[in-house]
Amino acid sequence: MKRKTELVKCISLAALMMVSAITFAQKEGPPPPPKKDRRAEHRDERKENIETMKIGFLTKRLDLTPGEAEKFWPVYNQYADRLEELRIKRMQDYRDAKQKFDELSDKEVEQAVDNEMTFRQKELDLQKEYHSKFKTVLPIKKVAKLYEAEEQFKRELLNKLRDRKEPPPPPRERE
Repeated sequence: MKRKTELVKCISLAALMMVSAITFAQKEGPPPPPKKDRRAEHRDERKENIETMKIGFLTKRLDLTPGEAEKFWPVYNQYADRLEELRIKRMQDYRDAKQKFDELSDKEVEQAVDNEMTFRQKELDLQKEYHSKFKTVLPIKKVAKLYEAEEQFKRELLNKLRDRKEPPPPPRERE
């Protein structure tokens, strides 16, 4: 009887060890995505807020009908995405050249300046391409209002940013 009890204990212990080994041997799921740092999250949130403000600003200034908005926004979003791609590339090139500017040869500086001219031309070509597309989805007066509204939005945004960064004036002394 004693032997039977010891055998049951051994089998139970072996079974428990096998279950434990199988459980621990299971692969974990995919690793969690890397967490963004706080500055990147803040930057993304700020960018989203600016985009939301811009959409509201342009919609109001252009006084888009529902039909116009349905046709306009996909074209405008595509334009904005392509323009952003160009500008990101430009900023990377600029940052690289600026960091080592004093070490660059004249030929490399000339290449950096030529790259800037190429960027400006590509930006103009993109604007011309989408000007034609905007004319197919909006009346020409609203296309003209679009360009004016974009400039107004930039000015207002810059003013808000400047106002936020300026320290308050010092208190005036009483005489």
